[in-house]
This record gives sequence, C-alpha cells and structure tokens, in this order.
Amino acid sequence: MTIRTESRIKIASSVGEVWAYVCDVGRWPEWAPTVLECWVRGGGPLQPGSRVEQRAKDLGRTHGRSQEVTAVEAPRYVAFAGTMGSSAARWGMELEPVDDGQTDAKMWIEVDLAGIMRAVPGPRLLKGSIQRVSDREMVAIKAAVESATRGAAES
Repeated sequence: MTIRTESRIKIASSVGEVWAYVCDVGRWPEWAPTVLECWVRGGGPLQPGSRVEQRAKDLGRTHGRSQEVTAVEAPRYVAFAGTMGSSAARWGMELEPVDDGQTDAKMWIEVDLAGIMRAVPGPRLLKGSIQRVSDREMVAIKAAVESATRGAAES
C-alpha cells in the first residue's frame, strides 16, 4: 500500500529564488522540523545519484539518515528517495512560475507502507501526520524565501 500527500503554496518570489533555497541542503533545518543538520555527501550540487545525509531527530531520538537524489531538472523539479521508518519513501518539489513573478510550489511525498508501518498508527493517521508536517514545511519555505526577497529589495 502506498500513501501520497501533496502540499501547495504560492510564494512571492521567483522560481530561481525558491529553487536556490530548496536546493541549499544546509538550510533544510530552517524548514524541516526533524532535520538537525544536512549536507551532500562529498560536497557539490544536487545531481542524480548524489546522497543527501542528515542528522535527524524524531520520536525522541537522534539518528542519521540518507536520501538519494533521483532527479534534478533545474530550476523546476527535484526528487529524492530514502526510507521512512521501515518503508521506502520518495519526495520531491515542483516549482512553476506564476505570471506575476511568483512561484507555485508543490511538495509531494509517497510512502510504500511495509512492516509495522502498515498497522501502527494506521495508514490514515500516518497520512494525516505527513500532510500536516509537509504543510508546515511549505509555510516555512514561503516565509524564509519571501523574507530574503524583501530584505534584498530593501537593501
């Protein structure tokens, strides 16, 4: 069984500005609540096959996790694959320009439920939890990018 969520938000900044922020993995702790630290293994830009390493905290414990970059289509699309608990997971960001210089941003997450994740806390509850977190992440991305854009305009 696969669950999928999508979160959308309009950001008052260009696609390029949103892209630069999302692809700066060192800044992920600013918007991803479980990410304490994040980097590309070996350095360099995001590209298919790269590994994004994280020091994360969830369920009260700190641990490492790793995601593979599966697609990069600058400046519009980036996708990753890794795990969520005992299940395979994928997520990505899609960015589309809007006529007035804004960006329509969509984050999607797919989890192939396996093992204990099929039963606890139940697919519907898990999907709702993932949706709430990704909605909060999108609001945080919007706030960070728009704040940077306003700051640059005021300088």
